[in-house]
Amino acid sequence: FEVKWDGPDDPNNPLNWSLIKKVFILTSVAMQALMVVLYSTSYLSGSPGMMEEFGIESSTLITLGMTTYMTGLATGPLVLAPMSELYGRRPVYLISLFLFLVFLLPACLAKNFATILVVRFFVALVGSVTISNAPGSLGDIFNEDQRTLAFSLYALAPMNGPVLGPIIGGFVYQGAGWRWINWLVLIIAVVLFATSFAIPETYTPVLMRQKAERKRKETGDDRYMSRFCHKEGEGALWALIWKNLKRPLIMLFTEPICAFWALYIAAVYGVLYLCFTAYPIVFSQIRGWGPGLSGLAFCGIGIGAVFAIVLGPVNRRIYEMHKIDPSTGKRPPEARIVFVCLAAVLTPLATVWFAWTCAPTTIHWIWPLLSGIPYGLGNTLIFLHGSVYLVDSYDIYAASAMAGNTVCRSIIGGVMPLFGPKMYASLGPNWAATTVGLITAALIPIPWGFYKWGKKVRMRSPMLLGLQKEKE
Repeated sequence: FEVKWDGPDDPNNPLNWSLIKKVFILTSVAMQALMVVLYSTSYLSGSPGMMEEFGIESSTLITLGMTTYMTGLATGPLVLAPMSELYGRRPVYLISLFLFLVFLLPACLAKNFATILVVRFFVALVGSVTISNAPGSLGDIFNEDQRTLAFSLYALAPMNGPVLGPIIGGFVYQGAGWRWINWLVLIIAVVLFATSFAIPETYTPVLMRQKAERKRKETGDDRYMSRFCHKEGEGALWALIWKNLKRPLIMLFTEPICAFWALYIAAVYGVLYLCFTAYPIVFSQIRGWGPGLSGLAFCGIGIGAVFAIVLGPVNRRIYEMHKIDPSTGKRPPEARIVFVCLAAVLTPLATVWFAWTCAPTTIHWIWPLLSGIPYGLGNTLIFLHGSVYLVDSYDIYAASAMAGNTVCRSIIGGVMPLFGPKMYASLGPNWAATTVGLITAALIPIPWGFYKWGKKVRMRSPMLLGLQKEKE
């Protein structure tokens, strides 16, 4: 009486859906992620207008709007990711995107800065669903052979969102004022919320539970169950909720893969968000560029992110060079992170390049801008293949694994901009950027260590061993 898919070619299995359907889901979650991340950094473009309207003189105080947003991005996945593993992806997406609209409206109409700070936290809290759950959604519908390309295309959104934020925000602020940055995101959110109704449920455990329930109703026989029904049990609702809510934190602190990977990506992400205070200092204050033009300085990082996607076929060849693990019948997840090992070296080199070309102004502006290309390339490769590694390793618990990762990187990403202005003022742009480069250089051994010893670490994980036994 165990309910399963009707064979390997069952059309109801998300892995067997049509390419058009998969591309639609991929595009939808990518655009949602782009919107949420773009809103995080476009805020700084409108900060001069807010400072003038609300009488704020401290640059550190105005940066708190970025910190509260990143705190919301850090908090949301702890709730939304496990909820998607309990109730399914679709209801969590729909409810969260609706609340995103609701909380955006006060930001558009705010009469004081306190409203901006509070509202941005809640906007990010519910908006984080697009960052934490999207990798799990893509893992639901794309098999191992398709995953790298799918994640590459998806990564264009969260990696270019921070870059597009200052560019779009700079020109919108220059032409229409800071409030229209919020109104623009609200308009985009309405469109994406409407299209999200067309996205079906993708999470296999929920689909199996629904299939078992239909079978019980059709036959009147309560013995029809899926293995996911048996695993979750029919116990108290709050016990199930608590079990799922605590999973991301348990994984973050007890799974070495989650812990060290979160530390590494958080550091890289923090440096990225530090750029959003460093670039305005270098290009606006030191070089005298206007709001719109200084936003274009981020184009180098965006070009580097595109190059990372173009290298997809090369990564594919490297991935296929690895031998299939006889115990699983698949290539090991560590085959995904060869590019991460190379990017770990590239990112600090690019940071040091920027450090010693950003000032003085006698150095042509093209050199610090070009340093963004290898930086964007390395950053995107780390984010992209690190995410695929976690999804391949943790399978149905991918969303929880990514949630812990998102928490760490969002906290660091929110804190770093607070230190940026003071650090650049006290150390100067050259040594401030060099310090950041040295920090990322110190973390180079992490991906290399996982490439060499990752399998041994996984073989000692009770959670991963349990998942493997269930599959067998």
